[in-house]
Amino acid sequence: MKIFVPSDVPSKKARTFRNNYGVMTHDTGNLFLFAGDQKIEHLNQDFVGEGISPESADPKHMFAIANIEHIGAFATQLGLIARYGASYPKVNYIVKLNSKTNIIPPEARDSLSEQLWSVHNVATFKKNSGLNICGVGYTIYLGSEYESLMLQEAAQTIFNAHQEGLIAILWIYPRGKHVRAYSPEQLAGAAGVANALGADFVKLAIPRQANYADLSIATQAAGNTKIIVSGGSKVDEETFLKDLQNQINHGTCGTAIGRNLFQRSLDNALEFSKKIAGIIYK
Repeated sequence: MKIFVPSDVPSKKARTFRNNYGVMTHDTGNLFLFAGDQKIEHLNQDFVGEGISPESADPKHMFAIANIEHIGAFATQLGLIARYGASYPKVNYIVKLNSKTNIIPPEARDSLSEQLWSVHNVATFKKNSGLNICGVGYTIYLGSEYESLMLQEAAQTIFNAHQEGLIAILWIYPRGKHVRAYSPEQLAGAAGVANALGADFVKLAIPRQANYADLSIATQAAGNTKIIVSGGSKVDEETFLKDLQNQINHGTCGTAIGRNLFQRSLDNALEFSKKIAGIIYK
């Protein structure tokens, strides 16, 4: 697989960048990202309750799932990786740099996801821990009154990550009092913003009832930044796999799945991940 190395990656870090990219994508260019940043984003509501495996209540459950060989990388906060990563040294980690809780409802105040760690923190942690830190992630809420701050932080994050040979992934969601509802234009706009900021991958959300042809427009807008689609709330396996195949057919390059894996038992997650990998890596 020929890997595109952005020009802001120093030549001395190009091999590191290629290695991280290849390991994360299983040398396919497509990404099976396991998203585990919900401990802050959604507090505890995603980890206990009806239809959720009792195993999910223990944070170690996410790391046990991330350890499954089919998964390309596990995205979560640096603090969780520091607490559990040493027990799961084979996992490829993406450090999520900013987060917010869901206590303040969107209608009360425009969303701002605060940056909690820097790329320098990540580089230091990677060196000292010896863990497979392959990249960083950052969330932007387009349309928020705090959009300019998040755009600035994301731009600096991507540049600094590339200076270290790390992969840069953006989570971009239109959100704020001026964002009324989902639209194909905003989806494509978010994809284009990710490309303009220099991201290697961008995680976007599309409603299940939406026209998947919207993704074809977004992938054009994204240029050589690859789109992965958010898995969303837990659904049955058949629905998820059908949606994923439709997404891939319309030009996306993987998935970012959280609740649809960690709300299942480890055995169930293992079998489901095989089916997901069969679509992404084929």
